[in-house]
Amino acid sequence: MKAYGTGETRVLALDNVSVDIERGRFTAIMGPSGSGKSTLMHCLAGLDTVTSGRIWVGDTEITGLKDKKLTRLRRDSIGFIFQAFNLLPTLNALENITLPMDIAGRKPDKEWLDRVITTVGLGERLKHRPSQLSGGQQQRVAVARALAARPAIIFGDEPTGNLDSRAGAEVLGFLRRSVDDLGQTIVMVTHDPVAAAHADRIVFLADGRIV
Repeated sequence: MKAYGTGETRVLALDNVSVDIERGRFTAIMGPSGSGKSTLMHCLAGLDTVTSGRIWVGDTEITGLKDKKLTRLRRDSIGFIFQAFNLLPTLNALENITLPMDIAGRKPDKEWLDRVITTVGLGERLKHRPSQLSGGQQQRVAVARALAARPAIIFGDEPTGNLDSRAGAEVLGFLRRSVDDLGQTIVMVTHDPVAAAHADRIVFLADGRIV
């Protein structure tokens, strides 16, 4: 359960929600605005806390984790793809992809990195900076950045929301292939049924409940 405020101003964003995310599968979370879908994703990813209940990522219970341990878990086990690409403009595509690992002091697995870059089709664009890339290409860099560290799970919050239909279809195809070819686990929040159709499973929320 997730509630905001107290007394008469209390708002129940998530109401007794119970959901299992399958490893190596693509799960979409759908619902109208205000349904609680982004709140659910933020709680599952450890970006927000629940009012009551328990959340596990693999074998680790994240409810009640101290900030330092939660930060480490997000860094090592969770990847994020947002509507905004969040690329650093002074770095080229490859540098943006490896940035989280560079910050963590980890060397990329070259074989895996090459596989990811091939999967998302960025081989010819690695030396380009974000300003030299289309919106679809920038989001592909963001997808590769999330995949490169081999996280246990990737969360996407409307990852195609800022893209036209063609670029959006490309990115969704890459996400689908990352599940099929690389065994990645993905949870995507979307209001778009076309985007959700790429998933193995769709979870519908309305008024903070799974319907």
